[in-house]
Amino acid sequence: MALGLAIMGLAASVGVGLILLIAGFEKLRHRILLPGVIANYRLLPNGLVAPAATILPIAEILIGAALIAGGSPLPVLLAILLLILFGAAMTINIRRGRTHIDCGCGRSQLRHPIGWSLVARNAILATLLVPRLWGAPTLGAMDIVTAIVGGVALYLTYLLCNSIGALIALPAAHRR
Repeated sequence: MALGLAIMGLAASVGVGLILLIAGFEKLRHRILLPGVIANYRLLPNGLVAPAATILPIAEILIGAALIAGGSPLPVLLAILLLILFGAAMTINIRRGRTHIDCGCGRSQLRHPIGWSLVARNAILATLLVPRLWGAPTLGAMDIVTAIVGGVALYLTYLLCNSIGALIALPAAHRR
């Protein structure tokens, strides 16, 4: 059981690491739009939007890279907190009735309005990381390869689900 949880935790670290790493680079690539996405959540005072837009992609890249590299539980804890923060921001706006805003998840070519499914997604990803906070048994080479493949599969599943969710949210006239 402990070995299975350790493999799952490492797979989650790799998968979430890839998610954060790629999202951070996408945010940097579209850094001109990011302050607007952050401001649209209406959670930060105007004076904090620009600093948040500067810090967020760098934090995602550093945390993502550290998750993939493994080691210290600090990046795992930071990733969990970041996922919870994103989920809380979405929850506040959903409760405000502002479900039309883009999640800002990093896929700029495909807008994705916020919704409970994205909040659940973040909660699931955060939960999958929890076993990495516990002391894990030593993993063999095959266990590590299995975890890496599982992490890549998690990342690809994330991309697939996000794309399907965003396409479903498109008006029918824009689907082709």
